[in-house]
Amino acid sequence: MQVQTLIIDDEPLALDVLETYLERMPELNLVRRCINAFEANEALSDNKIDLMFLDIQMPQLIGTDFIKTLSDPPMVIFTTAFPNYAIEGFELDAVDYLLKPISLDRFMRAANKAIDQMKMRGSAQPPPDGADFIFVKADKKYIKLKYDDILYIEGLKDYVIIKTDTGRVITLQTMKSLEEKLPKAIFKRIHRSFILNLDKIKALVGNMVEITEGGKTKHIPIGKNYREELLEIVQKNRL
Repeated sequence: MQVQTLIIDDEPLALDVLETYLERMPELNLVRRCINAFEANEALSDNKIDLMFLDIQMPQLIGTDFIKTLSDPPMVIFTTAFPNYAIEGFELDAVDYLLKPISLDRFMRAANKAIDQMKMRGSAQPPPDGADFIFVKADKKYIKLKYDDILYIEGLKDYVIIKTDTGRVITLQTMKSLEEKLPKAIFKRIHRSFILNLDKIKALVGNMVEITEGGKTKHIPIGKNYREELLEIVQKNRL
């Protein structure tokens, strides 16, 4: 398996360090070196990219803002000399967050996390076009889940928990990989740790979504990076 990789940094020395480290890991294939977000955007348009090592503090457009401009970003590992960006980085579903100067062993740990996530993407099988179900691998078998039975999906480290009214299914994969296989008209990411079946929404209360689970009211948080899109859906469908 080859992970197609970009490295983006406005400092040539930092790019040299990352390229040297990439050469130590045969699973990572360096597609291009970029010195800013605009070059990276061009590279993403011209190539299928699985992973970006992305500097945050860059001129004109910082790394975290660049990620927000992408409708379907690849996996990202942020690199920066500033620890104060860590929370925002993880809210953007970063695989990892590397503080400069980056050691080889720390780089390898982050890269291996990305490689593991790539391997996990096969844990759910996308359904045929027009289907109302998905197959999810759990307990050494593929379990068929109808969309209408799914209340919400919760991320827990390298696992996701799919909650239904009758129980739950735990599968080894990432939230992003499962989100890509679910129909966007039905399921919406509302938090870095939650994907919600839009049909199950009972109400929006402040920064929470109210649903019914097991006959009881449950509140699920709305992440600040997802709130605007969710409110647009509400506005389009309100009376």
